[in-house]
Amino acid sequence: MPRRSPNPHTPAGEKILATAAELFYERGIRGVGVDLIADEAGVTKKTLYDRFGSKDALVAAYLTRRHERWEAWFGERLAARGAAGAGPGLDRVLAALELAEEWAAQNERGCAFVNAHAEIGGTAHPGNAVILADKLYMLGVFTGLLRDAGHAAAEQVGAQLHLLYEGAIVAHTTGAQPGAFATARAAARALLAPPA
Repeated sequence: MPRRSPNPHTPAGEKILATAAELFYERGIRGVGVDLIADEAGVTKKTLYDRFGSKDALVAAYLTRRHERWEAWFGERLAARGAAGAGPGLDRVLAALELAEEWAAQNERGCAFVNAHAEIGGTAHPGNAVILADKLYMLGVFTGLLRDAGHAAAEQVGAQLHLLYEGAIVAHTTGAQPGAFATARAAARALLAPPA
């Protein structure tokens, strides 16, 4: 009998994805097997494979869902900050870093994409494309904010701001700098200050 094409868009698929997302984030990708996911989701392994095709595809779906959740959450809040008077340039950059700090406070294991890259980076895993897309999204946010403000070096300075953002996430998560996001905001202010 031929195998069916994967179809995650079913109630069982959603349950599997939600369960896998929680387990992958809390325990790591390699630390979680399909037996555990199926058991916790209350489905059979066959159902899991029928919905996703493979564990690698399930991991890619988890990362995609996580990115979609982050982009929606971040985008809505950044737009609301703009509507509330955060003007172009420095105000919007600081708002982006404040939102990143708020998200980090709710996600104590740090960046799911950095964590996943530590496990699957350097391989042909389909999740790597999602990790890269997530990182390029935030690079685009910072360069876009500067471009919208008419900054002459939006690409270069946006890349520097992106490094501040990424560094703050890691320093905050590891506990190396409990005030990492405040430090990143101070560095952003210095970077964007008009020349004396």
